[in-house]
Amino acid sequence: MLKQIRAATMLPAQDLERAKGFYRDKLGLTPTQQRDPMGGMLYELSGGTGFAVFLSSGKPSGTHTQMALEVPDLDAAVKDLRARGLKFEEYDSPGLKTVDGIAEIAGTKVAWFKDSEGNLIAIGLPVPVAATQSA
Repeated sequence: MLKQIRAATMLPAQDLERAKGFYRDKLGLTPTQQRDPMGGMLYELSGGTGFAVFLSSGKPSGTHTQMALEVPDLDAAVKDLRARGLKFEEYDSPGLKTVDGIAEIAGTKVAWFKDSEGNLIAIGLPVPVAATQSA
């Protein structure tokens, strides 16, 4: 049953206008829906995916990935986002080391940044979809 559904991310924001400005200015995204000032914003992405930003008094920890975005060319995406003023996180721990903001993990590349609200967002190469096995 659950294999036939889509997933979407919900990101908390303490200041919706600040968050809207971040997603517009740094990521080049415009909300496809905006509910009343207290309701938040919906961003629709490719493949029927998307995420919402909602008003919350809570603060994200920023210690774990809250949303992951897939791009076909990570190096080009990181270069473009840096040109927009985005700062990428640097990590140096057992099993995770970034070089110039990019880590290589299990044959793929990933980078992380925080949005204006402290949400930790990953950006990386597409995750291969496992082949369907016959029963």
